[in-house]
Amino acid sequence: MRFTLAAAGLAFIYSIQASASDISPDETLHFTDPVFVTMKKSGTVERFPGRHAWSGGPNMLYDAISPDGKLVLATSPSTDSVYLFDGSTGQRLAIISVGKAPKGVQCSPNGRYAYVANQGSASISVIDLKAQKVVDTIEVEEAPHNVRFTSNGQRAYVTLQGGAGIGIIDTATHQQIGIIPTPGLSGPHNIDLSPDEKTAYVRDFVHHVAVVDLDSHEIEKIIKVGSGHGGIDASADGRFIATSAIASDTISIIDPHTFAVKQIKVGKGPHGIRASNDSRWLYVAVAGEDRVVVVDMQSMEMVERIPVGSFPFWVEVQRSR
Repeated sequence: MRFTLAAAGLAFIYSIQASASDISPDETLHFTDPVFVTMKKSGTVERFPGRHAWSGGPNMLYDAISPDGKLVLATSPSTDSVYLFDGSTGQRLAIISVGKAPKGVQCSPNGRYAYVANQGSASISVIDLKAQKVVDTIEVEEAPHNVRFTSNGQRAYVTLQGGAGIGIIDTATHQQIGIIPTPGLSGPHNIDLSPDEKTAYVRDFVHHVAVVDLDSHEIEKIIKVGSGHGGIDASADGRFIATSAIASDTISIIDPHTFAVKQIKVGKGPHGIRASNDSRWLYVAVAGEDRVVVVDMQSMEMVERIPVGSFPFWVEVQRSR
């Protein structure tokens, strides 16, 4: 293990060398995009490929990447703050106070703002990424958990884990303008949108995914998946939806056309999950085993099991779309 203590004001950055039995020689091949994984108990963010870890704060939970890749944000619910890093060097640029118990964070497509879901204060903090400070607060219903923007940046959807459903936010006015009820879900938890943005896929806190028509606001299907809460990701090629299950040892791969589900064993406690831009690789944070797993989405088999810091939680991929 090699450590480097940077100059004052920089993050504590180190690279991790794992045993040959854990990492295949194809790590660079599998990580075709920059991938960032939060370590809840280590208080770090790890960057792939290259295996660099950046020291953040206590309880690093959800992370997000600015569209240009220059900034990485990570929430710390135990300190009611967001840590802001330089996306290339890991330099800690700011610690930004937000609402109570911040969870999910997302950057707007134009890179101007980040929305932070404050689960403990029923609000969304709007961070101006250039000014590096909160410039507005959006009041929403109980327990907002995560956010997704449309590609044009005009709308944001927020999961309301208190049970109200999905909040719709007008990003021009920074106001909630509606709610989509989600009957059949036990606490809307995480969310992603189909490539055409006509459908939302919502993972709940128990073992369901709701397929929501964003025009009619109707639930098309409730799909049973693995137990416990988890992340959810719709592949860029429209071929699959992947969701994890922290109380299980499997991830669920959903066919968006037939809603058929395939289970893949990845290890104990998978939570964060994201596909590569070309939809070939799936990256999974396996919290119970302190590993990041890579799944080949052509063969539907694991190709890497990489030891990381303590309690890997969330995965974000630098998007090209």
